[in-house]
Amino acid sequence: MGCRSLAFLVSGNGTNLQAVMDAIEAGELHGSIAVVISDRPEAHALRRAYAGGIPTAVIERGHEPIEEYTAAVVRELKKYDPDLIVMAGFMRILGREFVSEFPKKIINTHPALLPCFGGRGFYGAMVHRAVISSGARFSGCTVHFVTEAVDAGPIIMQRIVPVEDGDTPETLADRLRPVENRTLVDAVKLVCSGAYSIRGNRVVRGQEGHQ
Repeated sequence: MGCRSLAFLVSGNGTNLQAVMDAIEAGELHGSIAVVISDRPEAHALRRAYAGGIPTAVIERGHEPIEEYTAAVVRELKKYDPDLIVMAGFMRILGREFVSEFPKKIINTHPALLPCFGGRGFYGAMVHRAVISSGARFSGCTVHFVTEAVDAGPIIMQRIVPVEDGDTPETLADRLRPVENRTLVDAVKLVCSGAYSIRGNRVVRGQEGHQ
């Protein structure tokens, strides 16, 4: 595939964005980040992008229909013609046009081991709270392709972290964060290499081309 340019959709602190920025700076990932788009003007991720000289855009969600909001995001992305779009902590679910305009070019990070603890309503601390409440002894992160179904696209990569006695959503999130950062970098590298195939609902490495 090759990725000359990436685009990021963000809502929060931007540690995943920073991990990819650092990997590009170190020469581990080739290409550049063309734009960082946020739905929140106060998102710290925008400051990270600004510090790195990356163009930014803020598209806040008001009371307009989701189709109108999605169209605004799509218009902004098309200005930059990215090879890959990374949803990294973006807290908005976009409409069908988003996926149809960029087929197999959108990936998302999720702070749990999908298909568990995913779908509408599972984001941020809510995910970690649900994992702890379930009694699960392990959690982790998932990077997957985005499809119209929420958190249901083909899984590119997953990594596991333990859930320890006495964990809170905050301590579990802190333990997972560096693992998620590393996993996203590795997933971007794999997708951009094109050396994979999609079988069922998972990505298989070492096969050239898409299925």
